[in-house]
Amino acid sequence: MKLKNIIYGMMCAITLGSCSDKMEYHEYNNYDEDFVKLNFGNVGGLITNIYLSMDVDFGNYSGAILGSATDESEYAYSGNQIEDFYNGSWSPSNAKGSMWTSCYEGIANCNLYLEKFTGLTFPELALNSDYAQQMFRYNNYQYEVRFLRAYFYFNLVRQYGDVPFSDHVMTAEESNTLSRRPAQEIFDYIISECDDIKDKIVVDYSKLGDMALPSSPAETGRANRKTVLALKARAALYAASPLFNPSDDKALWYRAAKANKELLDDNDGFATKPKLLVSDYDMLWSKDSYNDATSELIFCRRATTTTNSFEGYNFPIGLENCKGGNCPTQTLVDAYEMQATGLRPDEMEDYDPTKPYYEGRDKRFGLTIAKNGDEKWPNWNTVPLQTYQGGLNAEPLSGGTPTGYYLKKYCQTAVDLRAGTASKTYHSWITFRFGEFYLNYAEAVFKYLGGPDETDSEFTTSAVDAIKVVRTRAEMPGFPTNMTNDAFWKKYQNERMVELAFEGHRFWDVRRWKEADKHFKNIVEMKITKNGDGTYTYERKTKNRIWDDKMYFFPIPQSERSKNPNLEQNPGW
Repeated sequence: MKLKNIIYGMMCAITLGSCSDKMEYHEYNNYDEDFVKLNFGNVGGLITNIYLSMDVDFGNYSGAILGSATDESEYAYSGNQIEDFYNGSWSPSNAKGSMWTSCYEGIANCNLYLEKFTGLTFPELALNSDYAQQMFRYNNYQYEVRFLRAYFYFNLVRQYGDVPFSDHVMTAEESNTLSRRPAQEIFDYIISECDDIKDKIVVDYSKLGDMALPSSPAETGRANRKTVLALKARAALYAASPLFNPSDDKALWYRAAKANKELLDDNDGFATKPKLLVSDYDMLWSKDSYNDATSELIFCRRATTTTNSFEGYNFPIGLENCKGGNCPTQTLVDAYEMQATGLRPDEMEDYDPTKPYYEGRDKRFGLTIAKNGDEKWPNWNTVPLQTYQGGLNAEPLSGGTPTGYYLKKYCQTAVDLRAGTASKTYHSWITFRFGEFYLNYAEAVFKYLGGPDETDSEFTTSAVDAIKVVRTRAEMPGFPTNMTNDAFWKKYQNERMVELAFEGHRFWDVRRWKEADKHFKNIVEMKITKNGDGTYTYERKTKNRIWDDKMYFFPIPQSERSKNPNLEQNPGW
């Protein structure tokens, strides 16, 4: 295979942002090995191209997000391909998504870089005034690439379980004879790679001192030590989870607890007053999050160009050029507890299913979900939302919310879609943030020590106390002490659903817990009727979905099995 066919053309559409400065992108087409080796910029362009294979989800399924294949949301338009996940149309010939191809292309480029483009000295540039700084940057690339390769393997093992593995450049013949390696071996590889590079990769690109490029801003959007530790911690949690750890091996839970503790300890996450979380939850996805939320964001993907497509997909129908799209379910709404008591409405003694209980909810509810009567959503809309049947933003309009709600999270309220005043803005996709890892630690230490309040000489912060950090930001009461394990587990899962809503976790969390039969067999919608006296009637409607245990893993695409007869299909497919 020729090198020029492996180095994929730049799209120049995306950069990576965890701080205020953008990664600098260049445009390349099918250049050969000699061209790439010509100077620092060309090598850097190849690295940047590899970063482009990292995943985001701003509507990967023709506007629908993966959350609409879960109990988080329902896509407003029937016939969208997201329905294949729960209507029985999913199959090896309709294998859903391009993760297999994009990840293995990314891995191939990583292997290529590590074999062909390390150890260069660029002697013809040695007299340049910034030679030392450029060489420092170049020598760090290999650790970024190793992180990226491990990241791609994590996405593959999460989605498919056992997967083929290679850490070198292969011929087409070799690649089409690989067998699948056990998932735990892939997890072990990811964790060992992270351990090997965590002390070698740059710690903080904004603090390079004499090694900073004198004429350029710091490329702070690249993977650093925190990013490596975050991947290790997430991989360890997945490896310990029931889907991959059916025997409940406590050693795997110990490794997960230790890995997540390492990340938090490395950043004073268990200090008396930890300052890793931003003060305002919605700062995490604001247009300036890459700059304003740096204490919590470990790594995120950010477009170099302004867009408004996500808003176009998800702003309420009935507004000019707005389509409705991914509509939060009543199932998700039910997960938001009452701020005063820390109880879900359905846990209260006087619970009435015909009441919505919107007042006094966890403030994350109002920042994530738009409801009937909300004003200024988006901020140029002058009429309160009408999500009741027959309302301006409701059924029976095509695209009218089937659930009674619209999505706020990740939407930028200032984006105007009206003709003549249309505007666009930047969007960042959260890859890793510290809020997740407090929850990861809580889960792992609970599973390892056997109780929500348990500590030992190594894990001196209990699961309950770790979760308290996240809930304090939301101004929610901490979990009660002395909860039963079952009660804690239910409340922990609820907290994770709320805190990480629409960040791409729910689809995978429920699978790794092997609890899809509890959560993915139906969703609840809210049908609202406006009465003649101006009051509203609320009716909860359950909609069933198809679940089969084979869906815990994706099918191996039939096109790949046709090329490689050694690829065994996942069970049930």
